[in-house]
Amino acid sequence: MGLHLDEADVRQTMGLRIDDAVRHWYVRHPWTGTSPAAVEQAVTARVAELVEAEGAPLPGALDAVALCRRLDLPVAVCSGSYAVVIEAALARLGIAADVAVWHSAEWEPLGKPHPGAYLTTAAELGVDPTGCVAVEDSFNGAISAKAARMRVVAVPENAARDSARWGFCDAVLASLTEFDETVLAALGGAAGTNFPFG
Repeated sequence: MGLHLDEADVRQTMGLRIDDAVRHWYVRHPWTGTSPAAVEQAVTARVAELVEAEGAPLPGALDAVALCRRLDLPVAVCSGSYAVVIEAALARLGIAADVAVWHSAEWEPLGKPHPGAYLTTAAELGVDPTGCVAVEDSFNGAISAKAARMRVVAVPENAARDSARWGFCDAVLASLTEFDETVLAALGGAAGTNFPFG
């Protein structure tokens, strides 16, 4: 589309639904010849292809899922990504059977940072949102989970970790390798209790 986005540009739309991200750039740098909807579809399809071919878990991600399984805590996925991308990620990581519920903001009237996707996910999980912990890597996602009244563990990328804007989160980790029973206990979900993990 003639746009050349660097890492700082990409961070502006991190955590947004793809239609919102495309709209963000189209409003600022309108292009011709291809509709925003077509760009949205092309980006989504390409991301799903890349996930299927090259997707890799962040350090500690699979251990975090295994920890919840050990503690009998249900795991849900609530993502701003579209369903085709979520399905590709779950299959690539081999954790589909470990996820009790997954929900895409694609099916909501508004994407993150609106809390709707998290509220729907908690309802599908059968858990009050206040009984959930959301693990988020994006600011928009963290706002969404907090607005849903969940406890929020942020795992920001290195460049954004020291920002004061994460101050509303209940915990900020350098990596998912730090996500353990101690973190859960500090959030009010001591090991062995029924403390769902969103």
